[in-house]
Amino acid sequence: MTEQIVHSLLLALHNIALVGCAAAPFYNRALVVKRGQYGPKLHYELDKVVEDTLQGNAPYCMAFMATLILTGIALPMNYWAFHGAFRDMHVVAHVALGLKLAAVAGMAAIMWVIFFRINPRLRSLFAGFASGATPDGGQGKEFFGLRARRKSLCETCLKFAVVVLVCSAFLGFSV
Repeated sequence: MTEQIVHSLLLALHNIALVGCAAAPFYNRALVVKRGQYGPKLHYELDKVVEDTLQGNAPYCMAFMATLILTGIALPMNYWAFHGAFRDMHVVAHVALGLKLAAVAGMAAIMWVIFFRINPRLRSLFAGFASGATPDGGQGKEFFGLRARRKSLCETCLKFAVVVLVCSAFLGFSV
């Protein structure tokens, strides 16, 4: 009974983290697509809201990813703690686990690039912009180029999140 309670709590946290990992790129993409309707011209107030929103989500994404990884490790360890061995899994579950781990690693790599390379540069560039002023050509071009790169990475991250969600459904296959 204790094993099932611990398992259920870990699985609930894992599923919440899974949903958070999928929702973040989904809603970020929706915001970026809406903003894209205005073209690659600076609209200071709108762009400030977009940047504040996207960059403000970073801590949540990191928390969801950390929870996903920690509970992903804790779930099989819970079984091991009560049975002294890891659960036997069907080949389908092994393949799903491998794909899920690869997708999580891909998401983590994308988050690293966005949060520690692209976002700081966007923040630095945006700090040099002012309401009502047009940024010089080089800065504006770099700003919108980085945004396009971030959008592309977020779309890839969303695909990885869908892979994680789908693969999770196949982890229950047993021998």
